[in-house]
Amino acid sequence: MALMTEFGEFLRRRRAEIQPADVGLPDTAFRRVQGLRREEVAQLAGVSTDYYTRLEQGRDLSPSEAVIDAIARALELDDAGRAHLQHLAHPARPTRRQIPAVQRVRPTVQSMLDAWTGQPAFVLGRRGDVLATNALARALLADFDAMPYRDRNLTRWILLDPAARDLYVDWAQIASEMVAILRLDAGAHPDDVRTTELVGELTLKSPEFSRWWSQHKVLDRTWGHKRFRHPIVGPLEIDYEALHLPGDKDQTLFVYRAPDGDTASAEALALLASWNAGGGTTSTGSPSLTTDRLEA
Repeated sequence: MALMTEFGEFLRRRRAEIQPADVGLPDTAFRRVQGLRREEVAQLAGVSTDYYTRLEQGRDLSPSEAVIDAIARALELDDAGRAHLQHLAHPARPTRRQIPAVQRVRPTVQSMLDAWTGQPAFVLGRRGDVLATNALARALLADFDAMPYRDRNLTRWILLDPAARDLYVDWAQIASEMVAILRLDAGAHPDDVRTTELVGELTLKSPEFSRWWSQHKVLDRTWGHKRFRHPIVGPLEIDYEALHLPGDKDQTLFVYRAPDGDTASAEALALLASWNAGGGTTSTGSPSLTTDRLEA
């Protein structure tokens, strides 16, 4: 029932975000609801209004994949939104084999990360846990290896560490996206105790998290662009790719690089790599040098 309640809330949130004109419906001057009406979504999805209403009310229903696909199309959901609906309506059943309490990367993956001395790279696991990093990723972001085990979580660090707010130029956008990614992961693994603990901690400690979490947005990590103001090398930008590791769909490899043609960012990354190789502090929270001193 809890998942179906979540299912209904997700539908209501998405319905409120779509305007009739967005889906080819006439818009009247006086509408009593924000976004689409229930009967309009039902019409677009090809189901009865009564059935769709019961879905939104979180009643104990089990919509078929065909119905989920139809509703996803009606609400113009992306792949992540459609997957979230599927997770909530048909949660994965626990298997006899227990999931290890601690996720670990294969030694060969760590060796590969360490070989990339000019590109920040790291692996995230469930709920955004940082499973492995290379030296340049630690210099660019933070030394997760030095943190207590339960603090090695990218979402937690971005939302709660002041150094992260200073580091990301577009902090609010990055942080809200991490919340949406966590929401997708939580829907896929509703019985995960550590996810529940993380959500509880962030709810208590981060007002922004509570607001974004209540919006029920979901996002899957794929690729993108980030802007930094690094305390050691100054402003730089990166493009990144996110790749699911073969053999473990719950581990995602992130590789950063300077955008093509962005000489300033490429030089900043090279300078950071050189500084780190020379024994500089790897945490952005306590740099021992400034950009001016590096250039002197």
